[in-house]
Amino acid sequence: MSSFFTNKVVAITGGSEGIGKALIDALIPLGARIATCGRNFDKLYNLQMQYTNVMLHTVVTDVSKEEDCRKFIESTIDTFGHIDVLINNAGISMRALFEDASTEVFRKVMDVNFFGSVYCTKYALPSLIKQQGVIVGISSIAGYRGLPGRSAYSASKFALQGWLESIRTELLDKQVHVMWVSPGFTASNIRVAALNANAQSQGASTMDEESMMSAAECAEHILRAIEKKKRSAVLSVTDKRTVLVTRLFPAWADKLTRNFFFKDGKLVK
Repeated sequence: MSSFFTNKVVAITGGSEGIGKALIDALIPLGARIATCGRNFDKLYNLQMQYTNVMLHTVVTDVSKEEDCRKFIESTIDTFGHIDVLINNAGISMRALFEDASTEVFRKVMDVNFFGSVYCTKYALPSLIKQQGVIVGISSIAGYRGLPGRSAYSASKFALQGWLESIRTELLDKQVHVMWVSPGFTASNIRVAALNANAQSQGASTMDEESMMSAAECAEHILRAIEKKKRSAVLSVTDKRTVLVTRLFPAWADKLTRNFFFKDGKLVK
C-alpha cells in the first residue's frame, strides 16, 4: 500500500474517532498527507497533538452544513494544493422503530450520512477530476438490506450507494474512480452516538462491541479496497451472506433479519 498512498492527499470526514481515526493511524506510516474534520474541537486537537511532525490538517466541521463542507474542502486544497482521495466517512446511526421515531431523526441522519457526502464531494470534485482521483463512500450492510429499528440509517445508506453509482457512471470518462465500502459491525462510537426516537444520542450501545471487528482492521480492509480500486467491498462474511440471501431469497431474508433484531416481539439490537 505504501507505493499507492505515499504523498497522496487524502481527505477523510469524521476522522477524530472510530474508523476515521483508524484510517488516519494507518495512512500516516504510509506517507500520505491527510486532511480530516469533525465536530469536536478537543478530539481534533488531541489528534494534532498525537501527530505533531506529520502533514495533518484538521478543520472543525459539521458535515450536515454545506458551508462547513465547503470550508473543509477549500482549506484542504489551500494547504496541500489538491485532493487525490476523498473518503466520505462521517456518519450517524439511529435506533428506534419507525412508528416511534420523530421525523427529525430522518432529517438528521440524512443530513450527515447522505448530504454530508454530497457536499464534500461536490466541492472536491474539480480537484479530484484533475488528479484522476478516488471518491469513497463508507456505507453499510444497511445499504443493501433495510434493517429494522434503523430505517433512517438504511435509507441514508441506500441513498448514498445509489448516488455513488450514478456519479461513478458519469465520471467514467474522466478517470475518477468511485466506490463504496460496507464494513460489518465495527467497534466504534457510532452506536453510542446513535439517535433515539427523539433524535437525541442514546448514550449507550446495545451491541457486544468486543465481539466486533476492530476499527484498525476495518481501516486496513478499506485502504486495500481503495488501492485495488474495487467497485464495492462488503467486509464481513456474515454481511456477504446477507447480501446474497437478500438478492436470491428476499422473503427468507425478511424472516432471518426479523429474528436477529427482535425477541418476543421487541427490538433488542
